[in-house]
Amino acid sequence: MKRIVLPIAILIGCFLISGYLIRNPTTVEEAAIEIIPVSVRVAEVNLESVDLVVGSQGKVQAAQTASLSAPVAGPVEWISPSMEAGGYVEGGQALLRLEAADFETALERSRANLQQAQAEAEFADTELARMRELAEQRLASDSQLQDAQRRANVNKARLIDAQASYDQAQLDLDRTEIRAPFNAVIQSRDVELGQYVNRAQSVALLYGADEVEVRVPLAIRQLGFLNVPLGQRGEISEEHAPDVLLTGMYGGQKYNWPGKLVRIEASIDPSSNTVQTIIRVSQPSTDKEQDENGLRTIPLPIGLYVEADIQGRTVENIISLPRSVIRNNNQVLIVDAENKMYYREVEIFRLEEQQVLISSGILPGERICISPIQAVVDGMAVQPVVQAI
Repeated sequence: MKRIVLPIAILIGCFLISGYLIRNPTTVEEAAIEIIPVSVRVAEVNLESVDLVVGSQGKVQAAQTASLSAPVAGPVEWISPSMEAGGYVEGGQALLRLEAADFETALERSRANLQQAQAEAEFADTELARMRELAEQRLASDSQLQDAQRRANVNKARLIDAQASYDQAQLDLDRTEIRAPFNAVIQSRDVELGQYVNRAQSVALLYGADEVEVRVPLAIRQLGFLNVPLGQRGEISEEHAPDVLLTGMYGGQKYNWPGKLVRIEASIDPSSNTVQTIIRVSQPSTDKEQDENGLRTIPLPIGLYVEADIQGRTVENIISLPRSVIRNNNQVLIVDAENKMYYREVEIFRLEEQQVLISSGILPGERICISPIQAVVDGMAVQPVVQAI
């Protein structure tokens, strides 16, 4: 009986409970979904004036290079101790001397020939004057006067030739001593003591020590950021030459050197669509000069790789913002008065490493989202937090 009655009782109980639940259902009140706005950082934009800076890089090269050659031939008799690679020499300083015995002998011979020519010329002039007096007294014929005139002219020409030979001999003797044409650093020396040097043979390579140059490339668009007259031939005048700050690492320390952009090359590199600009730097005159960081200013080494910051023109009524606000190449996120965020296309004047300059598309006083938010829907509500930039 238990096996029959117990299952029937369980089924009846289930039917009764189900009927009760169906007749008395639980009701849930409808409620609107609460949207929590996303908090974003915003900045109010303003028009301002911005001083543009154009950056580039390049290697230092010599502003002056001279391949020093021997003007006369002869064995090397003396070499200056400063004439070594890396040595510094002043303009006019003697670098080497050739053996001068042959040139001194040639000078003495030229002096003797000059004295003889002077004596012959003086005698011929005296004879010409005497013949003119005799001719006036009709004691000498016209042919004798003409012969005296001819001899005077010939001796005068011989005197000029002897004087030129003497000057050349003196010049050759002076040229046995080779001097530095300007303040320079010795790059290399090509001769040794006792070596025979031929005329026009190279003896040393010199780099100018007072100035160096840096050749840096600039994109064509970057030229518009500089306050220089485009298309100018030759060097830029002092009042229009932009200031440049060069930065480089040397000996484990960072150094700065001031310079000037003095020239823009006329040709455009077809492979990179850039133009080459020349920056000139005056080397410090003493070892005691210091920069703004208190570091001793050193001469800018030739061959050093440096970064150049060229002072550009001043742009008025421009909006400067962090570069991170640009989205989709030319859009920003605007937060309106109702705290809703929208995409806005803008016109970018210049995109720099840390900031972007916007010329149009935004009005002063509008708020720009500067938070790195990813998922954005036009018109989404946000909670703005104003932050200064």
